[in-house]
Amino acid sequence: MDGSTQQPAQPTVAKARHSGSLTGDPLFKALAMATGIGVLLVLGVIIAVMAIGGIPAFKAFGPGFLFSAVWNPVTQHFGAAAPVFGTLASSALGLLIAVPLAFGTAFWLTALAPPALSSVIGMAVQLLAAVPSIIFGMWGFFVLVPPMAHYVQPTARHLFGHIPGLSALVAGAPFGTGLLTAGLILAIMIMPSITAVMRDVFVSMPAVLRESAYGLGATRWEVMRQVVLPWSRQGVVGGIVLGMGRAMGETMAVTFVIGDSNHIGWSLFAPSNTIASLIALEFPESPAGSLKLASLMALGAILMAISFITLWCSRMLLARGEAQAGKR
Repeated sequence: MDGSTQQPAQPTVAKARHSGSLTGDPLFKALAMATGIGVLLVLGVIIAVMAIGGIPAFKAFGPGFLFSAVWNPVTQHFGAAAPVFGTLASSALGLLIAVPLAFGTAFWLTALAPPALSSVIGMAVQLLAAVPSIIFGMWGFFVLVPPMAHYVQPTARHLFGHIPGLSALVAGAPFGTGLLTAGLILAIMIMPSITAVMRDVFVSMPAVLRESAYGLGATRWEVMRQVVLPWSRQGVVGGIVLGMGRAMGETMAVTFVIGDSNHIGWSLFAPSNTIASLIALEFPESPAGSLKLASLMALGAILMAISFITLWCSRMLLARGEAQAGKR
């Protein structure tokens, strides 16, 4: 008797759960779609504000705005070449220094370090990534700039100043501020982020692949080069692109140590400027509706365009690498 009364309740409960899931799925789908569209709208508004605000500068100077290195508020003549060069040069130097260090640190943490020490160092790396950028700038100004002025540049000029080609890289007065100092600060800032991403990607690799390679007699380096890196290529490139994006958009840390000079030169020790640092320094002094403010807005649009181009190039390289791996 009890069993006969309980049996009809089961379809009712199942039906109630099914109807609840039918109600929740469209709601979740709508929320997910709204967040995706919201991200696109925010990105579109940012691009529109930068582009529309920079139209007066592009109208006043034409295509020459991209190739002129002059930035003279007195004569109202502005150009983007010098800050664009400083942005690309300092970011490239930062990546050249940070990527090998980040890869070596991630390789040591995942393949060589004892587990207890690896967890402690890994936590320290994540904490270093959370340090505010202005702290890095102050630290670099007081710790890196004096040795660069008194020891690094004089030594480099003594060793390479008489060699044709290399002499241009070490020319200039020993101020301590410049592209190389900015590259060092950027490398210290982005290395923890790249290291954390690489470490997580290496750890997430299926253990059976790594153990199979060890069983075939491969060394740790051979396993990393022939097994781990091909498997985690997309994550590694993503970490590098993440670090590159932070390097190109960094403001305060670079402002402290780059020298604030709108100059294009080959010397690694020459003061320079970046788009972000120039905007940070000049924006508060730019009247609304002025040509100077329009030029700064145009520089912001150029910085976003550079970021999009680098992201697109990284995606293309990843797609090309996956296509070649599929053919093999």
